Amino acid sequence: MEMGDLLTAIALLLVIEGVLPAANPGALRRVFLQAAEMDDRSLRTVGLLSMGIGVLLLYWVRG
Repeated sequence: MEMGDLLTAIALLLVIEGVLPAANPGALRRVFLQAAEMDDRSLRTVGLLSMGIGVLLLYWVRG
C-alpha cells in the first residue's frame, strides 16, 4: 500500500463520517444517546461486525 492510498482512505473516512452530522445532527445525537446506553459487550460486537464487514469489502474490492 502506498502513502497515497492511506491518505485517500483517511480522506474518505472523514467525508463519510461528516455526512450524518451535516445532514441530520439530531439523528446523530439520538444515535450517540442510544450507544451510550448500550452495554460494553454490545458495543464491542457492533464494532467487530463493522470491522469484519469492512475487511471483507476491502478484499472483495481490492481482490
